[in-house]
Amino acid sequence: MSAARESLLDAAYTALLARAWTAVRMVDVAAAAGVSRQTLYNEFGSKEGLARALVRRETDGYLAGVARVLARGGPPDAGTRADAAARMAAAATWTLRTARVNPLVRAALTGCWGDRLPAPAADPVPAGTARSGVPAQRRAPAAEGPPPEPAELVGRLRDQAVAVLEPGWPEEERAALGAACETAARLTLSCVVAPAAGAGPAPGRLPARRTRREAETEAVSRLVRGAFARLPDGVESGARH
Repeated sequence: MSAARESLLDAAYTALLARAWTAVRMVDVAAAAGVSRQTLYNEFGSKEGLARALVRRETDGYLAGVARVLARGGPPDAGTRADAAARMAAAATWTLRTARVNPLVRAALTGCWGDRLPAPAADPVPAGTARSGVPAQRRAPAAEGPPPEPAELVGRLRDQAVAVLEPGWPEEERAALGAACETAARLTLSCVVAPAAGAGPAPGRLPARRTRREAETEAVSRLVRGAFARLPDGVESGARH
């Protein structure tokens, strides 16, 4: 990605955090990035193209974070049910943390865009259509497609987990592993949509003073680990061979 394009996306994201997308002006984004308005239109074609590129960058960044979390070195029991559950719980925690601070990732995960965010289904400006005094022949066509649907993001979370975990998994149990990853990904999304801030302590544990974020993290981790606890009992011993 060119430095100008990255600076423009950074400026657009900063502007979006401060005001509704409808109030974000292309001229202000260009000025904040230190480039001309023509450069902005050359890169993205239109405000809608800028919005699509911004959403795609933020969701790609989220998925890259998921990949990093899943790929981190595991404990001595790597390749076991416990390791799979721990890695998916870490990915779930990353998902909740990112959704809290990034409104575009949260909207993409939930499908709830609201009035302050870009319209998710905005159509690109037809080629040759002038806008805002910018010469149509110098505007680049929008390269990004529409924002990812929640199902796409859940599917990619699942697929990333399966790709990391399958190599150390018994062949006969890989279908069960895939189902557990699917369940864990959907449970993670449910906790983004409806945070489990009021969840009580796990059975047998004494109540403790926790922040809302700690309660949410503990709840999603417990749910995700539960998805893997239902894997066949032979997984742990078979995964070691």
